[in-house]
Amino acid sequence: MTRRGAPRIEHPTLDYLAHRGPHRVATGDLDIAGLPGVVFTPQSGRDLPVVAFAHGWLQPVSRYLDTLRYLASWGIIAVAPSTERGPLASHSGLAVDLSKALRVAAHARLGGGRVRADPSRMGVMGHTTGAGSAVLAASQDDSIDAVVTVTAVETSPSAIQAAGLVEVPGLHLIGTDGGDMVESAGSQIARSWTGPSQLRVVKRASLFGLAEGPHWTSTVSGSGHEGKTQSVVRMLATAFFLRHLAGQDQLADDLDGKIARTELRDLAAVDDD
Repeated sequence: MTRRGAPRIEHPTLDYLAHRGPHRVATGDLDIAGLPGVVFTPQSGRDLPVVAFAHGWLQPVSRYLDTLRYLASWGIIAVAPSTERGPLASHSGLAVDLSKALRVAAHARLGGGRVRADPSRMGVMGHTTGAGSAVLAASQDDSIDAVVTVTAVETSPSAIQAAGLVEVPGLHLIGTDGGDMVESAGSQIARSWTGPSQLRVVKRASLFGLAEGPHWTSTVSGSGHEGKTQSVVRMLATAFFLRHLAGQDQLADDLDGKIARTELRDLAAVDDD
């Protein structure tokens, strides 16, 4: 069991991470590196972790800006390529762009040189098919050290099969509103994972619950604004990345314990289903 000291903002508990972090956030874009997309950083910092985010199927990156800003407020450089957005988008292409975005952020002079990343602290996160692309990226890029998937959807090539090649820690968040589509792929990815893997249900989360603001895909799917889903996912993802990319081991017990609006699934029990 991880030993806890008195909670401090520099070594936060999960309660702290339920709120936006202490860093002021700067924004920019990846276009100068020849890759469409956005970057969010703390206004200053050295040796910071980097997380590349993969948008969901047909979703613009603009639907994830608050999530990216949240990560940056806790000292994480967050980048999101705005590529492969069409109905027949290449999932493997987005995976390659995630790795490109990580390298751009890891080696660029951000914030006029006031922000520097640590190339040995890199992770990926994705939503729906973007979650599958995050898994594909991690299966091919050994510089990726942690993965978060949110309401994952199967991809081509198969993210479920690729999960068996991933040896780094993975947090897999699935929903309950939408039947098999919001549960099945995420559960199978978590079950196939070779490295440490956690499967957690976010109650009342739908397939597009993480995406912000109105969009025709939400209208067609019947999804409304899911502020509580977004809050829980941001808190869990931030805690997971701080633990595995920034050495914040005091978060281990919180991440393994009971968390409001979620339920931890036993992967052994899932295996038996």
